[in-house]
Amino acid sequence: RGQNWRTLLALLLPLWELGCWGLISASGGQNQAQHTTVGPWEMLRRHKRSWVWNQFFVLEEYTGEEPLYVGKLHSDMDKGDGKVKYVLSGEGSTSIFTIDENTGDIHATKRLDREEQAYYTLQAQAVDRITNIPVEPRSEFLVKVQDINDNEPKFMDGHYMAGVPEMSALGTMVVQVAATDADDPTYGNSARVVYSIISGQPYFSVEPKTGIIRTALPNMDREVKDQYVLVIQAKDMVGQMGGLSGTTSVTITLTDVNDNPPHFSRKNYQYTVLESLPVASVVARVKAVDADIGPNAEMEYRIMEDGPGLFNITTDEDTQEGVIILQKPLDFETKNSFNVRIEATNRNIDSAFVHLGSFSDTTSVKVTVEDVNESPVFSTQLSRMVVSEDARVGTSIGRVSAHDPDSSNSAIRYSIDRNTDLERFFIVDALSGVISTAKPLDREVNSVHNLTILAMESRKSFVAITVLDINDNAPVFAIEYETLLCENAAPGQVIQTISAVDKDEPPSGHRFYFALPASVASNTNFTLRDNKDNTASIVTKHGGFRRQEQMLYRLPVLIVDSGSPALSSTNTLSVNVCDCDSDGVAQSCGAMPYTLPAGLSTGALVAILGCIITLLVMVLLIVSMRRKKKEPLILEDARDVRENIVRYDDEGGGEEDTEAFDMVALRNLNVIRDPKVRRDFIWDRLKDADVEPSAPPYDSLQTYAFEGSGSVAESLSSLESLSTDSEQNYDYLSTWGPRFKKLADLYGNNDGKSNGNSVLS
Repeated sequence: RGQNWRTLLALLLPLWELGCWGLISASGGQNQAQHTTVGPWEMLRRHKRSWVWNQFFVLEEYTGEEPLYVGKLHSDMDKGDGKVKYVLSGEGSTSIFTIDENTGDIHATKRLDREEQAYYTLQAQAVDRITNIPVEPRSEFLVKVQDINDNEPKFMDGHYMAGVPEMSALGTMVVQVAATDADDPTYGNSARVVYSIISGQPYFSVEPKTGIIRTALPNMDREVKDQYVLVIQAKDMVGQMGGLSGTTSVTITLTDVNDNPPHFSRKNYQYTVLESLPVASVVARVKAVDADIGPNAEMEYRIMEDGPGLFNITTDEDTQEGVIILQKPLDFETKNSFNVRIEATNRNIDSAFVHLGSFSDTTSVKVTVEDVNESPVFSTQLSRMVVSEDARVGTSIGRVSAHDPDSSNSAIRYSIDRNTDLERFFIVDALSGVISTAKPLDREVNSVHNLTILAMESRKSFVAITVLDINDNAPVFAIEYETLLCENAAPGQVIQTISAVDKDEPPSGHRFYFALPASVASNTNFTLRDNKDNTASIVTKHGGFRRQEQMLYRLPVLIVDSGSPALSSTNTLSVNVCDCDSDGVAQSCGAMPYTLPAGLSTGALVAILGCIITLLVMVLLIVSMRRKKKEPLILEDARDVRENIVRYDDEGGGEEDTEAFDMVALRNLNVIRDPKVRRDFIWDRLKDADVEPSAPPYDSLQTYAFEGSGSVAESLSSLESLSTDSEQNYDYLSTWGPRFKKLADLYGNNDGKSNGNSVLS
């Protein structure tokens, strides 16, 4: 609808102005078109112009599909017979404007923008269509672009920054903003702008016509809020509906004024200094805070009460602190505390705000002097003493005296600085300070001796030496764990939680890491989960453990500490497989007794029992027959006296074996006393055994007929002689299984007499 209105206006306005101006031109008005230059006589001869036209107007920003009609040119020479042709030249005559050569109608073929070009100067001429000879002189006219409201106001300065003193009165000017509108200010209200404030109320306001921003509240306090951001709008069409608008932001900062007095955060301060503090040293720092900033917060400090005048105070210009400086030496024994009263005052006081109160504050500072261990003080710094050169060694010359100025009044010990008495002519008593001669003196060699006496306090000193710990102990299990694993344990079940201990004491406490060694990390039975709290859990990987298959598992666990360097140890966790009840309580652990299969028949049991009884009867018969067997007591010389009892396949000690035969025990005292019996019989037999190649150095039983009944050696072997009736019963050997069959055969039966030797194998 708006576009149709614009098109209609563009069509009607040029026609209305054409008729109006045509009348004016016919009567000789000022807006007649300009012709080419002619002579004065011609101007007097012509009484009316032959063109009927005037300046044209065209709306900017036309967006219609058809060319925009601008106006119509007509010459009096045009009789409507088609002999006159209209020609257009000048600005845009070929690119923007076109003319109908027959009717003189002018159209605009492009959209025009007044802000780019406000008018165009064109020339029109009527020529003969056939000969192209002008029938009228060339005339110049204007096409003005008529403005529409197509530009919003703009703030060319962008974002504004401004400041106003805090506590300003109501209506104080802050800053002026300005917006420009590119539309035609001479046509309508398209460029008439008014200002309004969108954000920033109720603190500030803006004048609609001038754009001046003023304070809307009195006594705004910077210490409460120091910055405000305003949004200002500029709207054309005098702010009416349909007008275009633009906005800008204005940051207003409240500048500081000295409207706040200083004050100390505390009314009393306490500081401690050593009595040895040098003069001109800083004793303490105090600060009076001020909510103002910059020069308005600058301070001046002064001491109001100081007694002996020990202290002075100055202002630190960087921090605005009051620096208390020592003026005279301190002495704990004379006075150990001082009270100083200090006042802080603003350096720059604004008279406009004096009515708010005093711009100063006071505080009290207590300075406590702490005692230090001062060196002993001599009663006199220079002592003059005399002694005769013929004085004997040990003669007292004089006495020095010093005391401890501290309140402890420690005892004094004296000594001579040997750099001043290299030849040690004198000595001083360490307790009394009496100086005596230590060597004979010779005045002709040295008539004056300058000694330096040292005085020291007698005090005990205690030293506590702490040995710092290093990480030199590896972590181990906290206790010896007895881990029980139920046969019915489920997969993923925690069967044991372990922890570790370490003899070291790191400052940040222990942190242990648990893992399975790489060699067992892939085992199929157990896994380890580090709980990250110095404990770890042992978890089963599967269920269905059986004692018959394996009743004990040994699981190595690697423990690493967090020391530098880290130490580690591998500990073994024993896991016993147990039979448990439904609640998981172990009933029995370890080896499981073997039981016969439940399906064994009664007949089989009877047969097995019969075999056992038969074997027992046979063993008893064999033992009975063996006991009836007798061996001759005395061996003949022709027989081999070496009767090998058992062959062990172990090499004996040879000639150095002193355990096989006890020579003393083998000697029969009765034989020795009997001169008729050969005394060297034992030695001969021993020699025969040593030189005989076939005589093995086996553990064997040797029977000697000359031993007699009173032998102190008794039996020479742990094996009983087969020639005697032994009371030992070896029947149980036959029940020990096939591994003990050979031993059972040796002691359990007697197959008959041999050729003099009973060989057990």
